[in-house]
Amino acid sequence: MKISSARFVMSNSDVAKCPDHRLPEYAFIGRSNVGKSSLINMLMERKSLAKTSGRPGKTQLINHFIVNEEWYLVDLPGYGYARVSKKAKKTFQKFITQYFEKRKQLVSAFVLIDCRHDPQPIDMEFMNWLGSNGIPFSMVFTKADKLKPQALQQQIDNYLEKMLEHWEEHPPYFVTSSSKRTGRDQLLEYIDSINREVSGR
Repeated sequence: MKISSARFVMSNSDVAKCPDHRLPEYAFIGRSNVGKSSLINMLMERKSLAKTSGRPGKTQLINHFIVNEEWYLVDLPGYGYARVSKKAKKTFQKFITQYFEKRKQLVSAFVLIDCRHDPQPIDMEFMNWLGSNGIPFSMVFTKADKLKPQALQQQIDNYLEKMLEHWEEHPPYFVTSSSKRTGRDQLLEYIDSINREVSGR
């Protein structure tokens, strides 16, 4: 897939106010500081489409971007650690949950996972929640350039084994590096294949 255009449409915390359209949506979500904004910018080949920050918890709204005027990329707040109040965290969780439960345009979620860490309970819980609610998702391992190939494969294997404790098979997964552009073509081709399926092309 060639990215010919990508533009910000809107931010909000009310699912009912999300763009009214019939185009497919893909939601990107993960723990705070997992490298989500960097990944989005790499995929879209834009330097600052999504705002990057060294401070966890920077994304605090549902952010819609329209890509090639054909599909929406949705940047959601990170879950887990963030320098925000407990009240703000509850608010995030509420509208994230509502987005996944109510947004009919959503065709797939991408759960970002920092490949440097062992399987985290919060990631497993969130993916199990998606599964139990019938929401299709893929795993996206980020920061692959930070590990040597053997260590990287071991970490991925650890996660897949952990998934199989709860699942009959693991979901699709992608290995990415924003700085090296690793995984970009594979991820975009996956989105493109779903778009073709959805549109009947």
